[in-house]
Amino acid sequence: MIQSSLTHRLKDQHRAITSIIINLNDRQIQQHHIKGKWSIHEHIAHLAKYQPVFIDRIRKILLMDDPEFEAYNAEKDDGFEIYCAFTTYELLKKISSDREIIYNLVTKLSPDKLDRMGRHPKYGKLNILEWTEFFLLHEAHHLFAIFQLTHTLK
Repeated sequence: MIQSSLTHRLKDQHRAITSIIINLNDRQIQQHHIKGKWSIHEHIAHLAKYQPVFIDRIRKILLMDDPEFEAYNAEKDDGFEIYCAFTTYELLKKISSDREIIYNLVTKLSPDKLDRMGRHPKYGKLNILEWTEFFLLHEAHHLFAIFQLTHTLK
């Protein structure tokens, strides 16, 4: 059974990005505040790029028995640089459209499908609900990083 807190976060958590960055201009969003660390825009690009990865993982878990996944690393993903080239507005639109796919994919699964497992190299066997919780906590980490970066500008 899916907890209501999970479905609410899955549906709306990503919307916090807009409210966090609403008063920033493009230069501020693109600015690197700490050498070697991501800008706000790069955090958003990472969140946008990871959603299709997550969709693919859930679909593999549904189709295969106990698939094993590598830890995702944006710096090793050629697609990450492609996403970084999009405008922040385009990334936010992509996040919203992909999130609708994720929301419908996960919330419409039967209980037996939610119990299907996939293996993470660090966290071991996770069922689809645990993968979804992991996805949301990962996203929340980046939302907090974006929040912190916006407040270094003030």
